[in-house]
Amino acid sequence: MKVTIKATSLDLTPEVKEAIEEKIATLDKFISHIDASVEAFVEVAVETRHHKKGRIYYAEASIKVPGEIIRSEAREENIYKAINTVKDELQVRLKKHKERQAR
Repeated sequence: MKVTIKATSLDLTPEVKEAIEEKIATLDKFISHIDASVEAFVEVAVETRHHKKGRIYYAEASIKVPGEIIRSEAREENIYKAINTVKDELQVRLKKHKERQAR
């Protein structure tokens, strides 16, 4: 799966980029049944207008599969937590998609 990463108001360090690529790569097993090449779009950002004090990190990912776009987003106080939350949500949604396709 090809992963495209966009960073908004955030320095995309090699560590953050690697974490995103590793987490999204674990989702390959749920889309291996799809013949077409699948692409994931991931955006990470720092939100500035939020009611909580401190930095709030935002992560969003979309995976386009035939007939559907599977999407997830999360806001956390830690960028890695946000990435993990998005990955976990995508995993659940991709499992459901795979089960529907198997019928």
